[in-house]
Amino acid sequence: MKMLSKNDYQEIGAWMHRNARELEMALWNYHFENGEKDDVINALAYYQNEDGGFGNTVEPDSWNPNSAPYNTLIAIGFLRSIEMVETKGVDHPMVQGIFRFLESGVHTDDEGWFFGIPSNDNYPHAPWWCYDEELNKVQNMGVTAGLCAFILRYADRNSGVFEKASGYAGKILKKAVDTTDFGEMGVVGLNILIRDIQAAGLTAEFEFAGLPDKIKEAANAAIERDVEQWANYRPRPSEFIKSPDSPLYQENKEIVATELDYLIDTRHPGGVWDITWTWFDLNEVYPKEFAISENWWKASKAIEKIEYLKRFGRIK
Repeated sequence: MKMLSKNDYQEIGAWMHRNARELEMALWNYHFENGEKDDVINALAYYQNEDGGFGNTVEPDSWNPNSAPYNTLIAIGFLRSIEMVETKGVDHPMVQGIFRFLESGVHTDDEGWFFGIPSNDNYPHAPWWCYDEELNKVQNMGVTAGLCAFILRYADRNSGVFEKASGYAGKILKKAVDTTDFGEMGVVGLNILIRDIQAAGLTAEFEFAGLPDKIKEAANAAIERDVEQWANYRPRPSEFIKSPDSPLYQENKEIVATELDYLIDTRHPGGVWDITWTWFDLNEVYPKEFAISENWWKASKAIEKIEYLKRFGRIK
């Protein structure tokens, strides 16, 4: 079984210290170097706007400073990774700001929160962040599911944002039962939503009989099993199987092991991993911005990959 050596790990850490921005460095330190949770929160605060939402390149492919639902979901993911609400409490100003932004109704329709927002077009961005109403119709599902999950798990049940999320969650779950197109993020988002509904003791409030099995089948079908395609932007097992506790792990042990070996083999000596995408035609429009974004992403993805290797016991 291939292992990431101590020297490999130290090389990655050195690259992070030389290249990562403050936010990813705080996350790296927290997860791997006994860093402080408050350092992550303080670094993340620079990306939060007065309206409570997040923008300002917290998602490195979108340089829009304005608050957007998807960027706010990214920030929520960071907070979840450090168990911020569990230790700092739901009354923390950052969390309350998030709830205030999501309750405001900006960038929403009757179905949920938007994936992309119109002002994205005014700033450097990857092509998928161009505002597109048709794209939103597909991708809104994953964004809305993820945001609803956080709200239903942690918000005051008498609050306006909880009522909003309850309504959206009911529609999303009903839609998911009848659709085969979950968008790029729908499967992951729905899994989180169902998990948090169960954790919050709200199962009786929502109908999703048979949906977990359907989502599991969709995730299995989405995994790219041709290793030669992994250098491209294709969903690897790690997108759906985060640890050996995953319900998908036992039937996918072999392909997970293959990805773990692949990660160890494809790291650049002395550095980290390449990302699997570019800004394509917009590279020529924003060459400097993409070069910066690429380095930010390398740091972010290095954290993900080291966490993945660690969970499966692949670091010496």
